[in-house]
Amino acid sequence: MLGDKSAAAVLAVSDIEAAKKFYEDTLGLSMVNESQEGVTYKSGDTMLLVYPSQYAGTNKATALGWIAGDDFDKIMDGLKSKGVSFEHYPDLPGVTLEGDVHKMGESKAIWFKDPSGNILNVVDRM
Repeated sequence: MLGDKSAAAVLAVSDIEAAKKFYEDTLGLSMVNESQEGVTYKSGDTMLLVYPSQYAGTNKATALGWIAGDDFDKIMDGLKSKGVSFEHYPDLPGVTLEGDVHKMGESKAIWFKDPSGNILNVVDRM
């Protein structure tokens, strides 16, 4: 039924202006559209809608993630240079924390939050 349809990420934010600054200036996403409903961005082949909501940041799990491939370290350094603070989850089963990087076998991951508290992550592979 939906297997051949594109999907989009949808994130609630508490402050649309702070979200626009973060998603555009910090993460480097390109705005596609801005309307009363929110702001739509393009990230690779994925569309992302951020919209104002009183429930922003209440999800305690990863809300959105990117697969960085060989650019993982470069992206992590770029985020750090823009002031992004990384989350640490030392109690994840089968995960070793080395600095800001979570290692799971051959895979690496980082987690961080947007200004509304949404949990985002970058992995080098799936």
